[in-house]
Amino acid sequence: MSDMSDSSLIDELPGELLMWVLIISELLVFGAGLIAFMGVRLTDPAGFAEAQSHLHRTGAAFNTAVLVTSGFLAAQALHWRLAARRGAARLALIGAALLGVIFLVIKGVEYADKAAQGISYETHPFFLFYYLLTGFHAAHVLAGVGILLLVTWRDDPRNIEAGAQFWHMVDLVWIMLFPVIYLLG
Repeated sequence: MSDMSDSSLIDELPGELLMWVLIISELLVFGAGLIAFMGVRLTDPAGFAEAQSHLHRTGAAFNTAVLVTSGFLAAQALHWRLAARRGAARLALIGAALLGVIFLVIKGVEYADKAAQGISYETHPFFLFYYLLTGFHAAHVLAGVGILLLVTWRDDPRNIEAGAQFWHMVDLVWIMLFPVIYLLG
């Protein structure tokens, strides 16, 4: 007879269960968008490649480093808060939020450049997906910045963990978007 444990797999998940539900649902939405993007791309690979040539790959690569660094700071914040280094934890959360703002500024510069070139979501199906996917992601970055600032103020370790969970989802989504939209040839 096996020894039955009182804990379940759900109890072993770090962070909040409802945050996991949100994260999984968001990943499914972004995943569906990427699958649709790749499916439509198959119908016009040359047109997608030409449209993609108008993107700022260097800025997007820099933004990748910005988000990964901010994710590290969010994780470090929880570590420091648990180690009773409240001031360091708050600084890390503020740093992560500021990096999120830097990401949005760089994305805004890219959008402004597209507008100056007369490129809109109607220009080519590539840009419809580009604006939908990166715009939806930018909205998540903005929400994540707000969450990070909120948990800086209400810095209970459980709050920081939930905020970091959301922020890591934002990172993960960008790590999926970046190669597919900016690099896939």
